[in-house]
Amino acid sequence: MMAKLDAHMHVWSLARGDYDWLTPSLADIYRDFCLDDVWPDAQQAGVKRCILVQAAASAEETDYLLSLAANDDRIAGVVGWVDFEAGNAVGEIERRAAQQGLVGLRPMIADLPDPEWILQSRVAPALDTMSQTGLVLDGHARPDLVPVVTALASRYPALSIVLNHAGKPPISTGEVDTWLADITVLAACPNVSTKLSGLLTEAGARADDAAIGEIVAHLAACFGPRRVIWGSDWPVLTMAGTYQEWAGQSERLIARYFPGNEDAIRHANAARIYLGNSGGRLGQA
Repeated sequence: MMAKLDAHMHVWSLARGDYDWLTPSLADIYRDFCLDDVWPDAQQAGVKRCILVQAAASAEETDYLLSLAANDDRIAGVVGWVDFEAGNAVGEIERRAAQQGLVGLRPMIADLPDPEWILQSRVAPALDTMSQTGLVLDGHARPDLVPVVTALASRYPALSIVLNHAGKPPISTGEVDTWLADITVLAACPNVSTKLSGLLTEAGARADDAAIGEIVAHLAACFGPRRVIWGSDWPVLTMAGTYQEWAGQSERLIARYFPGNEDAIRHANAARIYLGNSGGRLGQA
């Protein structure tokens, strides 16, 4: 088995003070997290490297993550943040694209009051620059934003987009018909991939293989084996289960719905889409 690349992890230090969404009400994750906290479990699950994803809408946090990546071989890349509305957004994206370790950007669109913010003309220069530099746009999404991501992908066909957490399907309620239809339309855009991550957090009491499997089956049917990327969403994952629980469940579902393509989901797709290579340097497990 080829070693896994966990394509969606976070680390944070509360003392940094720019995690606006992270409040004491989220008691389970309102503390510092570093890679060493999870790495024994990640290694047991066959993970060799990871991609860190921003958790704060600040340039300072991106610098923090890049500083970690520069000194830790476990970190394959960083998905950072840039102010797309800033007067120097184009220059800043070009500068960031040249930085060692930066593989993508994630505007936190699900936290903004305007659901169509990403489609406004004032952010178009930033998106054009991302297309030109090859940076991946991580789609910070929720179910109602899936059509927005579709519009974005259609407008910027050269922009590689990775939908985070499969758009957070409402597994807990079972009311997934709209999500199923919207994902079918989104997946018709060839520049869009999706992360097989965050599903346990959305499942609530419906965390069994059957309920989550319905979601994975649809992703497999729509995106195929080359546009689905595995990740954990640790430490947010810990609000719903352990790293080992998600690793085990996702292994079963990947084997069931992507037979013969397990290594593509577990590492090769992320290596190709984010790192521009086949991922061979990740080695064998």
